[in-house]
Amino acid sequence: MRQSMLSILIPTLLLAATTAGAQNALIPARPDPAQGLPATSPAARPSTSASNTSVSPEDLREVDRIARALVAGERVPGLAVAIVQNGQVLMERGYGVTDVSHPQPIDAHTAFRLASLSKSFASALTGLLVNDGRLAWNNAVVRYVPSFRLPSEAATQSVTVADLMSHRVGLTHNAYDRDIEGNADYPSAVQKLASAPMKCMPGQCYAYQNVAFSLIGDVVFAATGNFYSDAVQTRLFKPLGMNDASYGLKGIESSPRWAKPHVRGGGRWRALMPKPNFYQLAPAAGVNASISDMAQWMIAQSGHRPDVLPANVLNQLHTAQVSTPTELRGSGWRHERLESAGYGFGWRVMSYAGHPLFFHGGAVQGYRGAMAVLPDRDLGLVILWNSESSLPSGLMPTILDRALNLPAVAWVPNSITGGTSPDIAGGNAPASDNDDNGSGKD
Repeated sequence: MRQSMLSILIPTLLLAATTAGAQNALIPARPDPAQGLPATSPAARPSTSASNTSVSPEDLREVDRIARALVAGERVPGLAVAIVQNGQVLMERGYGVTDVSHPQPIDAHTAFRLASLSKSFASALTGLLVNDGRLAWNNAVVRYVPSFRLPSEAATQSVTVADLMSHRVGLTHNAYDRDIEGNADYPSAVQKLASAPMKCMPGQCYAYQNVAFSLIGDVVFAATGNFYSDAVQTRLFKPLGMNDASYGLKGIESSPRWAKPHVRGGGRWRALMPKPNFYQLAPAAGVNASISDMAQWMIAQSGHRPDVLPANVLNQLHTAQVSTPTELRGSGWRHERLESAGYGFGWRVMSYAGHPLFFHGGAVQGYRGAMAVLPDRDLGLVILWNSESSLPSGLMPTILDRALNLPAVAWVPNSITGGTSPDIAGGNAPASDNDDNGSGKD
């Protein structure tokens, strides 16, 4: 990966410092990324007063009870849950095992593959570099990566840093993900963008991407001279104390304890070795982290670590740049709870039963995950699991509903939990059904 980046980007270090006046003249006017869509601007950062204390010990016991029910009898091999509120960790706990064949208990420091939850780290690093003056949201990508091409010159010159981070490149959804799944390398997939079908001009529509999104790694290298993963380690992992976090296959394999991916076969779960394909796309899908790490990430995303993520940066990340109405037609909690949906920078920006919600899901073979920030309750939560089961995704709306005092719904089926809340058809659909790396889904 580093050699391929060098081969693409050595010329960039010589060219990125130019004014690129001709390029900028071709870039269509964009709204200010800090303003976003009028109907989906971010909520004000909450105070840390006791009035925000909406997750009770009873709520935590219920989450614990459901999580234990999920791993009982290997319904799922393992999972981990983190809940933070008012800048404090209320829960960071593992359940089940790392590997059904050679079981070790999952604990708070067991590393999981994050898949598309990784995008939030890419957008945060980008926001910090914008804040530093090293990048600008509306700068053209070709200013940093001169070899980048789309089918037309106008489209090529139009793509901005903000477009990469908000999936507004203009390509059809998940462009060349199937090539990556079929063992194509990242530079080859990027080169294919020059002949890719276009859905619209850049900046004019939304279509979820992994290959194009990962160009931000090349942009970071060109702007700073640092490899992308090193920059994330320096600016985010280390200062936040995310000591179990890493990038890539070597990173997870070198973890003291890590959860292996599982797929269903022959009526049982089978452990596999992680597939390396999407690890090539470090900004889109390269992070490994424990639930302890992710608790710290939620504290930072909730505004309690301004020394690492200043409020102005968070406001930019959490401001919707493009509408994503298909989210409202999703199954389960999306259909029942969402009133609006858009995409910011590395985060989905939603209205959940009338409350602002920042969300992202992730999926890659044998791993799933979901994370959410509920700003008006100063609440953050993460669920990670090492299987392709959809069942644990029901924990997220369960926690949100309890925090908001909404009527109880059996997002995890009563047949598993022994509960009596009304069941919702499709309530246990995957948390990551729109962020599935390599599935071709959007």
